Amino acid sequence: MMRIGELSRRTGVPTRLLRYYEEQDLLHPERADNGYRAYGEAAVRDVQQIRGLLDSGLTTEMIRTILPYLSAPEEILLAPEHLTPETAALLEAHVDRIQARIDCLARNRDRLSAYLAAVREEAGRP
Repeated sequence: MMRIGELSRRTGVPTRLLRYYEEQDLLHPERADNGYRAYGEAAVRDVQQIRGLLDSGLTTEMIRTILPYLSAPEEILLAPEHLTPETAALLEAHVDRIQARIDCLARNRDRLSAYLAAVREEAGRP
């Protein structure tokens, strides 16, 4: 078992955020007799997954819904019969938002590439 400071050092996530994850029902530390939080080894993986999911744009609500079904970053163990229509709609909406961002980034990439090509051609540079 480790205390919050050690979990913070091992994951690079500030203790303030770890407490926030607990408030959002994403982390579930045990409490020692002295009231200190005590985290098991699995908490390191959980925090890394939470960070990755947040970085991908998922909300804490979405993460709270799917986190129990994640066994590794590449693997979701959600049996189809446990996927509620609400969770499916939540995830589909997020997929749509991700695709919209991808489309926007691709358009911006293409415009910038075309601009650079035109400027380089005008200047006689490859």
